[in-house]
Amino acid sequence: MPGSVTGTLIDKTGNAVVGAHVTLAQDNQTSSQEALADEYGQFSFTNVPPGPFHLTARSDGFAPQTAAGNLAAGESCVMPQMTLAVATNVTEVRVELTTIEIAQEQLKEQERQRVLGVIPNFYVSYVANAAPLSPKQKFQLAWKSTIDPVSFGVTGVVAGVQQATGGFSGYGQGAAGYGRRYGAAYGDLVTGTFIGGAILPSLLKQDPRYFYKGTGSTRSRVLYAIANAVICKGDNGQWQPNYSGIAGSLAAGGISNLYYPEGNKSDAAMTFENLAIGLGETAAVNLLQEFVMKKFTSNVPSSEPTP
Repeated sequence: MPGSVTGTLIDKTGNAVVGAHVTLAQDNQTSSQEALADEYGQFSFTNVPPGPFHLTARSDGFAPQTAAGNLAAGESCVMPQMTLAVATNVTEVRVELTTIEIAQEQLKEQERQRVLGVIPNFYVSYVANAAPLSPKQKFQLAWKSTIDPVSFGVTGVVAGVQQATGGFSGYGQGAAGYGRRYGAAYGDLVTGTFIGGAILPSLLKQDPRYFYKGTGSTRSRVLYAIANAVICKGDNGQWQPNYSGIAGSLAAGGISNLYYPEGNKSDAAMTFENLAIGLGETAAVNLLQEFVMKKFTSNVPSSEPTP
């Protein structure tokens, strides 16, 4: 006459081992029975033929535990508590992101940064030890910046001001003149961004971003912001002269002569003068980034910069 076998599984702290697999096997039977421990660590087998039996309990993170008994006909056998010990040969599997994958996640956060929730603030990293960008990611950042709707809108305003003040008179007036001014202004944006922010940084292994400091004395932060007009962080994490930004400004200025009207083209002296003005503007923008912009930038990462 068949009987039943029940029992409870606990760990060494006395807590129930939930979901453990328990197998009941008998020497005189070709098949075995299986059960799962419930929320109290209890398991139960019914309709068990009488005779000797063996129990084996298994659970992730624990060493298998066995017990034996002998079931009499019609008996309801309650086994002593089975205590599972933590396995000593558990293999820990750690999945770590590559540097490029980390940089991509950080870049996604950067591309959501907007001053007052509108104006792109993509070229600022609020993570001081951010992973270096790959060449593909540098081009991604440049592309994202140049095709942003705000960039098109600002370019339109610049072209409108130029037309209203008679700037680049060689382009003429009317819709055609405005179109030429718009194309030139957008060309300046694209060449400056891609040459100084993607092409040269990729070739020279430099990072085109401004790394927010946010710590230290006011004087140290002012000097840091100004210095970042002429230095940058390399992909190796070391600070170095900003060859990419400086050479990029010179190259963009030279290329602009290809589409500027006669009488408005820059000679070498004016190109270097414009470079000096541009470095001053960059230093001013860096000061704003260091002391003002973060307060008005949305989606800033929660992690604080390191000193």
